[in-house]
Amino acid sequence: MPTDRRVSRVAALIKREVSQILMQEVKDDRVGSGMVSITDVNVAGDLQHVKIFVSIYGTEEARKETMEGLRAATGYIRSSLGQRVRLRRTPEVIFFEDRSLERGDKMLSLLNRISENSKPDEDPLPRSESSDQHIPDNSQPE
Repeated sequence: MPTDRRVSRVAALIKREVSQILMQEVKDDRVGSGMVSITDVNVAGDLQHVKIFVSIYGTEEARKETMEGLRAATGYIRSSLGQRVRLRRTPEVIFFEDRSLERGDKMLSLLNRISENSKPDEDPLPRSESSDQHIPDNSQPE
């Protein structure tokens, strides 16, 4: 059974190689319809399965087309990966769309809107006339 260190090294290697394959070798126009970036690669402990999470920039239509193109190119990507990465058995490749960057951006814009709408008053605690009066100290006996 591979160690965690080896699994993480294989994941980093697969991420780099699949990125190069997508940029240079995949000829499917659907993959180029949205800007694709690999956000994460999860390799199973036995090195038999790889989940590749991709972030796709573009319209919803472009995202769907890009995911279809990636799924169609999975066999080619797996065979190219097998030639580039020397493993006993080439892992099965599955692509997943990662929308975490989009959700994070949405959260940041919501937080910015909230902070703009709730600007503090110049004097949050107004002082009354009675607060200016001297309050005697009753701690010492007279």
